[in-house]
Amino acid sequence: MVCQWLFYEIPMNWFIDAQIMEQKTGYLSDRSNLWLELLKKFSIKDWKNNLCNHLFGSKKVRGTWWRKLLFLWIIGWFLGSLWIFWFMNSQAVEKRREMLASMCDERARMLQDQFNVSMNHLQALAILISTFHHAKDPSAIDQITFARYAERTAFERPLTSGVAYAVKVLRSEREQFEKQQRWKIKRMDSTEQPPAREEDADLENRDEYAPVIFAQDTYKHVISFDMLTGKEDRENILRARESGKGVLTAPFRLLKSRRLGVILTYAVYKSELTSKATPAERIQAAIGYLGGIFDVEALVDKLLHQLACKHSMMVNVYDKTNPDEPIIMYGSNMTNVGLYHISTLNFGDPIRKHEMHCRFKQKSPLPWLAITTSIGTLVIALLVGYIFHATVSRIAKVEDDYRQMMELKKRAEAADVAKSQFLATVSHEIRTPMNGVLGMLQMLMDTDLDITQEDYVRTAQASGKALVSLINEVLDQAKIESGKLELEAVPFDLRAVLDDILSLFYGKAQEKGLELAVYVSDQVPDVLVGDHGRIRQIITNLMGNSIKFTERGHIYLTVHIFEEVLNSLDKEIEVHSTDTLCGFPVANRRRSWESFKNFKLELPASDPSLLSTSSNHINLIISVEDTGVGIPLEAQSRVFTPFMQVGPSISRIHGGTGIGLSISKCLVGLMKGEIGFVSQPQIGSTFTFTVVLTRACTNSNEYKSSEFHGMIALVVDHRPARAKVTKYHLQRLGVNAILEIDPNQVLSRLTSGTSTINMVLVEKETWSKDSSIWPFIISKLKGNQLDIPKILLLANPTSSVNNNTSSSMEYISTIITKPLRASMLQVSLRRAMGCGDGEHSRNGRLPQLSLRGLLHEKQILVVDDNIVNLRVAYGALKKYGAEVTCAESGKKAIGMLKPPHKFDACFMDIQMPEMDGFEATKRIREMEADINKQIECREVPVETSENVLHWHVPILAMTADVIQATHEECLRCGMDGYVSKPFKGEQLYREVTRFFKQSQKRINNEVKC
Repeated sequence: MVCQWLFYEIPMNWFIDAQIMEQKTGYLSDRSNLWLELLKKFSIKDWKNNLCNHLFGSKKVRGTWWRKLLFLWIIGWFLGSLWIFWFMNSQAVEKRREMLASMCDERARMLQDQFNVSMNHLQALAILISTFHHAKDPSAIDQITFARYAERTAFERPLTSGVAYAVKVLRSEREQFEKQQRWKIKRMDSTEQPPAREEDADLENRDEYAPVIFAQDTYKHVISFDMLTGKEDRENILRARESGKGVLTAPFRLLKSRRLGVILTYAVYKSELTSKATPAERIQAAIGYLGGIFDVEALVDKLLHQLACKHSMMVNVYDKTNPDEPIIMYGSNMTNVGLYHISTLNFGDPIRKHEMHCRFKQKSPLPWLAITTSIGTLVIALLVGYIFHATVSRIAKVEDDYRQMMELKKRAEAADVAKSQFLATVSHEIRTPMNGVLGMLQMLMDTDLDITQEDYVRTAQASGKALVSLINEVLDQAKIESGKLELEAVPFDLRAVLDDILSLFYGKAQEKGLELAVYVSDQVPDVLVGDHGRIRQIITNLMGNSIKFTERGHIYLTVHIFEEVLNSLDKEIEVHSTDTLCGFPVANRRRSWESFKNFKLELPASDPSLLSTSSNHINLIISVEDTGVGIPLEAQSRVFTPFMQVGPSISRIHGGTGIGLSISKCLVGLMKGEIGFVSQPQIGSTFTFTVVLTRACTNSNEYKSSEFHGMIALVVDHRPARAKVTKYHLQRLGVNAILEIDPNQVLSRLTSGTSTINMVLVEKETWSKDSSIWPFIISKLKGNQLDIPKILLLANPTSSVNNNTSSSMEYISTIITKPLRASMLQVSLRRAMGCGDGEHSRNGRLPQLSLRGLLHEKQILVVDDNIVNLRVAYGALKKYGAEVTCAESGKKAIGMLKPPHKFDACFMDIQMPEMDGFEATKRIREMEADINKQIECREVPVETSENVLHWHVPILAMTADVIQATHEECLRCGMDGYVSKPFKGEQLYREVTRFFKQSQKRINNEVKC
């Protein structure tokens, strides 16, 4: 890194130019000239040349400065390796210290927890004595009972080696007490218990005694001893009864074991006291004292044996009540040398302070990792220095190669610009006459033709469309190769786009008798942000190939969230499963995405960070499944190769250029996705791709109208996959769908009474298999005087519905033709349920009567320099009742659209002589802005502008240049829409409809204001 910085940041002239040293004497006299020289040295343009000429080309520099840099490199990395050793060694020591602290704290916590458990059981034993000895007359406890109970419950007090109970006896009660107990109260013997001290006062003259009356068998020798005669015991008893809590003694030697131990004392009261009781009240209420003996040394030793750490670390327990003279309760005296840790022990007595000191017995091992890492780093640095030194000699040659490559790059860029311009020119020159050809053919189709003439016209029109499609594919491939293909980011409704694609392939599927279906998961948002045109292009390519190579069966398009598929991998359908859309076996779609990188990531599916709902990005996985002829195994490796066909006979039989899949793969890559496929000969193919889109802020409620809200439909289909598709389309309209695969269960569904079913949708195949059951169901419903729901039949266009002579056909309210789409299904349900007039077209296009009503008497201006294009647009708009005016140039259009004017919309060509469509649109918007400002400031009366408060004529761009006339550029100059030539009538009418709807909304808002 140091050398690289020196190469690219320091001009080497400073080091090798002797003129600077010569000018040093004149630095103070000619300061300004030297600054100018330094500025020249700092010139960014000269740095690279100076670096190449002097640093890489001079042997003198390589012989002197390289050695100095190499020496600095070695010294620097030597110091760095020492720092690495120090850092890693300190990390190891810190880790060892943390491990010691963790182990010590754990043992202290366990000892403290066990001590607390024993304290709790002693407190419970004190309550037991208060209840069954003092509260009972006669007492329910004697020495034998107490000893037996204490012995049997010793496991509950793992830290106590014995318990004893001393009763409070006043001097006036002593004589009677001794007669009752049959022994005399004794004083603690100093010879048996070293911590105890004899009192100066005589035992006979004491006001109060605390003789032991109950004791565990191991300590029964303390019975009859007065605990108040011992100094430590007396202090414990006095503190215990004043505080009401357990108190500890200082460590002392136990009588028999001679080990260090402590006594925990609890006071027993004759009645339950409140938490606010005063010490005097507690002393008055005390009736006895329960003591527990703790053998500290044995208990700590046992704990260390349980944790198997006695041989790995040294543990000492101290009583730090007197910090100047700490008492060792366990272990030997430890010197604070090396690593050690102190853990605080809290045994419940606030006066007594205890600590646990820990340290490792063995010395820390040598830091081999730090040693090897530092040495390895130094070795690697030396190797890098050697490689770097060897590389310098080749940099001069690389620089020469770089200059040649830059020259070749400039030539390639110039050639690419020329190719792009050539494609733009050729595209415009070819598409412009093609617009006239296709337009005139469409106008010819609207005339009275016989069958032969109509066939000729359709053939010519299909050939023209194929030529336009080929031009588009070639242009897309050229833009992809040049890296100039840009994606849009606009909100769109994916479900509506898929419906349009089904409508596009409706005719071809009907000719072949194929079943088309689409299913979109509920988890896919209604509105997404992305390039819907490119997504439409990818799906259209895939479905076009499926239509082309499929002769029977179905084509099934599905859309899911990526994580949804990831979570259900174990539930995927096996290969050759017949639970498909039409019953034919299909290729296992799971194999079509096995090569995707995202599926190879070993991440838990339950991780919330994987879910699409956790961010604005949506990862979609889209599959196109067919039951076609499949792809031969030897041809599957070149499926995505441009201009490559599966076999030499494919292009002759089915046609095509072989670049559709290549373009689709490139478009998927631009959308940060992947594409794959699985295919089996004579079974079918499944193509799957993923795209990353963005969640939109708004939702689409285009088809969820209130007219179907709350309705319930029963879908009867013996194929679950096909029934799921029907349910999906019904839910888009707000209808709750119930699936039923067995027609024999329909009657029980209708008569269950849990909910009212408004309609029954029956698949034609299911109807034909059990057609005799439907009259029986209807008769049962009539006999039970129940409402008979509407029965709708779902049928493919090629189904022989009309030839069915069964009497059960009379119960069908309407026949819905597949493939199902929201708009078509909405119109069919309206007609069946009596919610509307039911006007619709067969393939889901806009009805002609609606277009005629929308365009009737609308004033539309068409601007184009080509007379043929003017005639095409004139005829297409005039056909639906519009009043069309033509203009041959942009200047003429500006004069005609100067407010006030009569036009409702304008269609503007972009490439025109003198003034193009962009400039003309800008000037029109400037005129509208000026007049709107004058109207707002009331400089111009509203009456003079024909009572229009805001002038904005919709302008639609028309061009054959699909490279330069992008949608963004049209919007930037003020246009409202964009359509490429040759345009289709449906696309043109859809744009006009959008314009007029926007204008109507704007007028309504102005009226409200």
